[in-house]
Amino acid sequence: MAVAATAKGWLPFGEFRTWYRVTGQPGRGRPAVVAVHGGPGSTHDYLLSLCALAHEGWPVVHYDQLGNGGSSHLPDRGADFWTIELFLAELENLLRGLGVADDYVLFGQSWGGMLAARHAASRPPGLRGLVIANAPASYVLWRAEMERLRADLPPEVDATLRRHEAAGTTDTEEYFRAMRVFYDRHVCRIVPWPRDYQASFMETAGNPTVYSVMNGPSEFHVTGTLKDWSVEEFLPDIEVPTLIVSGRYDEATPATVRPYHELVRQARWELFEESSHMPHLEEPERFRAVMVEYLRSLGTAEQEGQ
Repeated sequence: MAVAATAKGWLPFGEFRTWYRVTGQPGRGRPAVVAVHGGPGSTHDYLLSLCALAHEGWPVVHYDQLGNGGSSHLPDRGADFWTIELFLAELENLLRGLGVADDYVLFGQSWGGMLAARHAASRPPGLRGLVIANAPASYVLWRAEMERLRADLPPEVDATLRRHEAAGTTDTEEYFRAMRVFYDRHVCRIVPWPRDYQASFMETAGNPTVYSVMNGPSEFHVTGTLKDWSVEEFLPDIEVPTLIVSGRYDEATPATVRPYHELVRQARWELFEESSHMPHLEEPERFRAVMVEYLRSLGTAEQEGQ
């Protein structure tokens, strides 16, 4: 199959701009798959393997959320600026600006899954399907599970982490080395990390404004504005077929993911036995097969009589 065409650029978003990448050609009968990356404060890079779906006929949209990557950087903005409503508005602006708002599937990974679920709960008429990948339904559940996962770390590793967290020295090399023990177990089990994931990780580390304000210093030490946020109350309002993805060793443990399965009416859950938080990188062949099967089950606009 020929390589899908790729377009890149920026969309105005108020006084700012959002960087995007479109692989394939929307508007040819199959919904665009719009990838909503995690963080908050990460970048699209670690989700680039989704471009393989364009070779199967589904156009794929990536974008960098405001504050990171190719989008506007705003290091002087405080917590009152970085809100859920801001990122929901940016997503809606992207869908309209790229002309895909009438026919699209959302793929939300980690924090992006929560954002995508919140968007889907508003029942946008053009949304055909939803993929919740490695996302908690609640940060309260997430924080409780982080304590459980931390308890399984070597005692000296957790002691090092807690010493730096108490001292406010989470930007040190020693904290990073101890943090990697958790990440290598529960975020990405491929060592060395794949290039795409390294790219996003380094982008976040080099520009931590959004991540530090909304999340905190690490995946397992959530102290930011999202620490009590939940989408559970919105899940019964999601009406589209929903695929839930998580890994056996995922930091998004079954306890954090289960509300999606229980509360979204048309939901099914695929567990990847050899993966943690990145099944699209850790088990790429099975992941691609699961995604293609799911997307085919949605049909096309023509089949729906549109």
